[in-house]
Amino acid sequence: MKYLAGPLAALLLSGVASAAPIEGPLHIDDAHSRAEFGVRLLWVSKVTGVFERIRGTIDIDPDDGRAVVQATIDAQSLKMDSARFRNWVLAPEFFDAARYPSIGFVSARIPLDALGDGDELDGRLTMRGVTQPVHFTILRSDCTANHLNGCTLQALGTIDRTDFDMRGRRGALADKVELGLSITIGP
Repeated sequence: MKYLAGPLAALLLSGVASAAPIEGPLHIDDAHSRAEFGVRLLWVSKVTGVFERIRGTIDIDPDDGRAVVQATIDAQSLKMDSARFRNWVLAPEFFDAARYPSIGFVSARIPLDALGDGDELDGRLTMRGVTQPVHFTILRSDCTANHLNGCTLQALGTIDRTDFDMRGRRGALADKVELGLSITIGP
């Protein structure tokens, strides 16, 4: 599958499996989850990549039916079409993966129903040692509050890379970075 074909169109293809009711803690299924990014280069083409290793949990408060999503992305799991671009993106001027080997996300508390209904998801993203608020839109899915195990949740968002001290090549590289998450939930 091509990375970020169009405006993150790859994430719009939902493959939600039927799922069993929630039992015990929920975890992000590392083998079936990914994070994607895209940033404009010279306002003509787009640099895109996919992080293939995401681990994390969905901590559910049984008293109020709300959840907190915590995820950690392994920066070295980045896949790109070009080895040259991959090396540049992992270098100090962009992700600085040697100093900061992971990217973290912690969501605000969200009702479980919102995960399947499609809703807004706010949280805090930590990248390059900098933590900033972020906003995602969760895409509608067949997931329900009682049937999350095995579901795939997808979310889209945009950040400004300068908020995370990524200031290199501003004449050639756009500041806005599109993000896409495709998270499969496991027990």
